Amino acid sequence: MAVHDHTRPHTGFHLPLRRRTSTDGVKDTATGATTASLTAKSLATVRIATGFVFLWAFLDKTFGWHYATGSGRGWIDGGSPTKGFLTGVSAGPLQSFYHRIAGQGWADTLFMLALLGIGAALVSGIALRITAAAGTALMAMMWAAEWPPAQHLSTGAPSMSSNPIVDYHLIYALAMITFALAAAGTTWGLGRLWAQLPLIRRNPWLR
Repeated sequence: MAVHDHTRPHTGFHLPLRRRTSTDGVKDTATGATTASLTAKSLATVRIATGFVFLWAFLDKTFGWHYATGSGRGWIDGGSPTKGFLTGVSAGPLQSFYHRIAGQGWADTLFMLALLGIGAALVSGIALRITAAAGTALMAMMWAAEWPPAQHLSTGAPSMSSNPIVDYHLIYALAMITFALAAAGTTWGLGRLWAQLPLIRRNPWLR
């Protein structure tokens, strides 16, 4: 009796292949767009909140809403928004300078205009590059007035400084620089319209 070998088709073992469909690219694009949108909205939220900090400081110091500024002591009532703070500077190499300018009309005016301008620009989302420069300068001056590196005041009392370098002044400055670099005013702001103005197109540094 002959034994015959019956040839069978060789199937082997094959890994299932993932077939790329046209929807993959659509999904990836949608995910990227969603992430970009969330990032833009997050930046816009922080931008507006930061602007409100400056605007509130301006309003409270102007009208004396009895928070940082007592009632009847506002700028509109003849009070000085810089005298109390700058007179109290008691650390750092610029003490005498701040004491000399404390309460002077020009110092009060520049300080209040800076608060108003920075706050309004951040909330509206316009002129963020100028705002970053002006805001960083203001924060640097306020940082120098408080002088976080000092462990003790000129009176010998503890300065109560919690960090010799990084404090809220630096954080505000970095935030404003980030808003300018990321064009954060185009989301929930007037940044896009501002950038289309002929003057701004000719002078991009005003964006």
